[in-house]
Amino acid sequence: MKIRDSAMPEREMWETFFKPKAVLATLGINKQIKDVVEFGCGYGTFTIPASQMIGGTVYALDIEPGMISVAADAAKKQGLNNVRTILRDFVTEGSGLPDESMAYAMLFNILHLEHPEVLIGEAKRVLKKNGKLGVIHWNYDPLTPRGPAMEIRPTQEDCWGWIENAGFHSLQRYDLRPYHYGIVAIK
Repeated sequence: MKIRDSAMPEREMWETFFKPKAVLATLGINKQIKDVVEFGCGYGTFTIPASQMIGGTVYALDIEPGMISVAADAAKKQGLNNVRTILRDFVTEGSGLPDESMAYAMLFNILHLEHPEVLIGEAKRVLKKNGKLGVIHWNYDPLTPRGPAMEIRPTQEDCWGWIENAGFHSLQRYDLRPYHYGIVAIK
């Protein structure tokens, strides 16, 4: 099932909205983190830097064959052997990853889907005990240059509530200026 339209721009514009390595470091990505799953890898904007920052493998999932191809090509061009791109409808079918197999799950700009609790639950299922969930989303502000329509864009409070209700603890908020916020929680 394809996620509701997020108004994702072309790659060149998209990548101007982030400083991926700085964002990932802020959200706790480092060499001590082993295996990471990214739900909705898109262009690989976070996949590639995460693979360079961790001590294991990034499992990059997306429903779009074109996005998988772009992310896989980027990893290949940089000689990265720790990126596994997986074409999968993880909203309908789950990730296909084993229970408690990941140290970190990235849900970046994706919780505007129709049932975010289901995706958060899948992230929790694949996370090891004390694994981290990292969430990024567009600020709830109509003046952001892109992002999902305001009717479907979650607020920080929405995301916080869904994460707490899923049983995560030790939630922390991050201001990822100029256009995003982040939340990190522990399973």
